[in-house]
Amino acid sequence: MTESTGETSLNGQPSIRAHNRRVLIIVENLPVPFDRRVWSEATTLQDAGYEVSVICPKGINAQKSHEVIDGVHIFRHPLPIEASGKFAYPLEYLSALLFEFGLTIRVFLTRGFDAIHACNPPDTIFLVACVFKILFRKKFIFDHHDINPELYEAKFGRRDFFYRLLVTLERWTFGTADISIATNNSYREIAIGRGGMAPENVFVVRSGPKIERLKITPPSPALKMDRQFLVGYVGVIGQQEGIDLLLEAIVHITRNLNRSDIHFGIVGGGPTLPEMQRLAVTLGVEQFVTFTGRVSDADMLAMLNTADVCVNPDRANAMNDKSTMNKIMEYMALKKPIVQFDLTEGRHSAQHASLYAKANDPADLAEKLVQLIDDPVRRSEMGAFGYQRVISELSWDYEAPKLLAAYEHLFAQTKGR
Repeated sequence: MTESTGETSLNGQPSIRAHNRRVLIIVENLPVPFDRRVWSEATTLQDAGYEVSVICPKGINAQKSHEVIDGVHIFRHPLPIEASGKFAYPLEYLSALLFEFGLTIRVFLTRGFDAIHACNPPDTIFLVACVFKILFRKKFIFDHHDINPELYEAKFGRRDFFYRLLVTLERWTFGTADISIATNNSYREIAIGRGGMAPENVFVVRSGPKIERLKITPPSPALKMDRQFLVGYVGVIGQQEGIDLLLEAIVHITRNLNRSDIHFGIVGGGPTLPEMQRLAVTLGVEQFVTFTGRVSDADMLAMLNTADVCVNPDRANAMNDKSTMNKIMEYMALKKPIVQFDLTEGRHSAQHASLYAKANDPADLAEKLVQLIDDPVRRSEMGAFGYQRVISELSWDYEAPKLLAAYEHLFAQTKGR
């Protein structure tokens, strides 16, 4: 049962508190609490009265097998296989699935749960949920973070057996779900169309940033490495993130535009980080780039608060075009103007806070970056627009009630039976 306390949230909507409801969130992509969307969801549910458990992989600064943070019980498993090719992914997913199933049994026997909330990628966690749904009538929520068929196509450039397999797994996941959560309207259309879900069971909950986490602080001039300007990036360093295109843009800036006054701070880890570091050396621009790897929030915020412009070089492809990137709204929450390639959801999020380069064109990306660097008035105006958009429309304060409404709908289905 759920009941309202009569309290109101920050945007004036009713605040729903759930009593005696237990949720198990399973995520494989990143460790918690470093997966910012999952952590926002977990703490929102916990604050609303749910008992929340999370299963996730171990990672840097997240090595404990079990710990409790802000009332959320986190159970972590090792991930001995990290895929780097299409034939390695099934091994990674299988090993993770076995750990997830074992930990789900542990949570079931100790803390219990009424619903499993699965966050993709991959689209295999429904196999764990199926067991508990069939045997114990537990509910299943699919939190659709990535469109994996399009992600596969972006990585490998083909629609082969594995692509068709991913479409099938996605369809089975949607077919198992009682409700699904989409990160934007493009994903909602996929859930209804390709996934076959009833529209009333698909809820859009965007990945809005938590304003209290993204503190605006004075810049740290040392991060500019004795140069006048800094361009900042934060995110995963993977194939589809386009860091290679950014490095090519730096070549254009330093050689063709003869600019040596701009430094680039790239914050984040990922499977292609070593490759991108080697590419910077090959292109002869390593002296203009700082790769930090994965760092603390404090170090990430220091880099972004020092940046004059922030960049999102995500490749223009079917996956990125339909996906909402957390980094865009984090830049906006810190009052930073943005340059990115022109993608549907990227433009929807940033609007006038960004300049938009031609698809996958490093030279145009470079030109747009220099254009903003040389126009401080425009930078200030764009940063102010983005910040106002976040605090008035896009922050997590506006998404949390949507998440709770989705859960209220989920358990209302149970009550009505």
